[in-house]
Amino acid sequence: MSQSSTPKIALVGNPNSGKSSLFNHLTGLNQKIGNFPGVTVDKKTGFCQLNKTTRAEIIDLPGTYSIYPNSTDEKIVFDILGNRSNPLHPDMVVVIVDASNFKRNLLLFTQIRDLNIPVVLALNMMDIVEKTGLSIDAKKLAERLQVPVVPTRARKGTGIDKLKEVLAQVKPNGQVKPIFDARNHCGDAIDEVKRNFNIEEDYVAYQMLQQYSINDSISDRDKLVLGEIAIKYDFKKDDIRRKETLERYAAINHVIDAAVKENFAYLPKEWTKKLDGLFTHKIWGYAIFLFILFLIFQSIFAWATVPMDIIDLTFSELSVALKNVLPAGALTNLLTEGIIPGIGGIVIFIPQIAILFAFISVLEETGYMSRVVFLMDKIMRKFGLNGKSVVPLISGVACAIPAIMATRTIENWKERLITIFVTPFMSCSARLPVYTILIALIIPDEPVLGILNLQGLALMGMYLLGFLAAILSAAAMKLILKTKERSFLVMELPTYKVPRWKNVGMTMFEKSKTFVLEAGKIILAISVVLWVLASYGPGDEMEMAEQRITAQYDVSQLSDVEFGNKVDAYKLEHSYAGIFGKAIEPAIEPLGYDWKIGIAIITSFAAREVFVGTMATIYSIGGVEDEGTIKGRMRNEINPKTGEPRYTFAAGFSLLVFYAFAMQCMSTLAIVYRETKGWKWPILQFTYMTAVAYLSALLVFQVFK
Repeated sequence: MSQSSTPKIALVGNPNSGKSSLFNHLTGLNQKIGNFPGVTVDKKTGFCQLNKTTRAEIIDLPGTYSIYPNSTDEKIVFDILGNRSNPLHPDMVVVIVDASNFKRNLLLFTQIRDLNIPVVLALNMMDIVEKTGLSIDAKKLAERLQVPVVPTRARKGTGIDKLKEVLAQVKPNGQVKPIFDARNHCGDAIDEVKRNFNIEEDYVAYQMLQQYSINDSISDRDKLVLGEIAIKYDFKKDDIRRKETLERYAAINHVIDAAVKENFAYLPKEWTKKLDGLFTHKIWGYAIFLFILFLIFQSIFAWATVPMDIIDLTFSELSVALKNVLPAGALTNLLTEGIIPGIGGIVIFIPQIAILFAFISVLEETGYMSRVVFLMDKIMRKFGLNGKSVVPLISGVACAIPAIMATRTIENWKERLITIFVTPFMSCSARLPVYTILIALIIPDEPVLGILNLQGLALMGMYLLGFLAAILSAAAMKLILKTKERSFLVMELPTYKVPRWKNVGMTMFEKSKTFVLEAGKIILAISVVLWVLASYGPGDEMEMAEQRITAQYDVSQLSDVEFGNKVDAYKLEHSYAGIFGKAIEPAIEPLGYDWKIGIAIITSFAAREVFVGTMATIYSIGGVEDEGTIKGRMRNEINPKTGEPRYTFAAGFSLLVFYAFAMQCMSTLAIVYRETKGWKWPILQFTYMTAVAYLSALLVFQVFK
């Protein structure tokens, strides 16, 4: 460390590693936000009193997975750490590692360590590590890595005092043995860079050769010099970079073997080899994967039916009971016709969400999911996708937002862009409520071949349809963008192990809770707005509803219930929501939809799962005769033009296809905007997916009607 009276300490780590929490604990309120010089990227700095005599400046660098940048934010990391003349160049670095994703996070640490800046490793999220069955020996880890290691829990501030104590004692490095010795691959080129640019560290010189074309801190003249050196010594940056990745992971595995213990029951190595021969087989591997998908989707219908029916009936009866107990009025109607049916329309799907994530968790815990990634890599390449695209696409089955963020590990920008563009086609958990209720309406609950369920097959078909749309769209983009450069998938297949059922249970609970709470916020807001729009209208049409129905029908032939239902239906049709739905009906009628479905399509642009809550609210207000459940209301809805059920096979299948392809998630568009740094790609993505959804739904309805 320099003899500066106020040393600079940089915080570096993967996104979501707890870096910001650690920064806040170290600096408290003594921090400020500006921009890094020359770029509009937030720079957070603050001061921390390490001990009585040492006050340090803390710099929170942007989150990155590697020292090789994929964005403007990530370029800043090497621009600062690799350039000693940069005014923000630190005297030491704290690398924050998410200990629960230990291996992936250590890659960045090994790169920072080879820059020969004093480093402290902060093992964050140690509480999660204990729950996952891992045991990390910090002392052995420090010995192997030759750096101080401090366990922390940044959210709660645990370990912060120890970290301050260690930082106050850190001294400048001598020449430490690098984890990756670049001299073994391009020693002559490194020596010439060091001579020309007065650089001491081999790895810094090597990174200048790797990144000179994108390094903003290097002048155009210096870039020409570095380019000439690269040509002179035939510096093949991609080949050497692949070798670097392999060498670093080999070193990381060596560290893990000594310092990390997993309290799992493993299968013997000979069994691992036999199972890999089966699970990664070019024919049987795909057959087994399809069988597992069959099992998952069969279970979603077979096991969830009873609890779903109980939840559905409970909310229906709760709504009726409250309506009978509470005084008549707008607030009671809002509660019983808007809020309760809306929330009930999302809570009903907890059993299916829990079952889906239970299976996903078991596949991940056993090590099988890594085999799926390896297996699917061969297919992905034929469609212009990177091997690493498999992870975001599979993650997209849960949610497109973290899946799109996971594309940051793809180095090639065009391949990353294609992956971002097509990932929303993968059927996420938000589509599951729409799929299951529509499939239950149009597909009979019948066995196939004695063991399979027709509804389960239909659900699996929807997921495969989304995957097919994703890879075909990727192939089209490959032709348009003309991608030539390819990246490589480097991964180690973990050993098979028995899943920890406690972890599976926690995953089911956490994912279900997140689904309900996150969706619930949107559902509640939209249910309230929708109830208002559906309960009020312009002029005096709402007040004149009974007179209008009396004039249209022979009231003596109608029971009180039938008369009330017709009045409610008239009010809904002439409300603000009804008027808006009628306005867009001409555009959606060729797809087999009416104005009520149109309202649900519009409201579900906030989030796909809102569709079910909207239908529950619409039919609660519309007075459809049935046994009171959401499914019953939709089943008993009649098309007034044909006298047939509204949800025929053609209309229901059309709606399924529309939701399989449509980009109906504002949050996903927002994350695409953030990842692509502009509105161009989100707008193109939204336009393309909406067009595909509309035309496909139109074709399906016209063929099957």
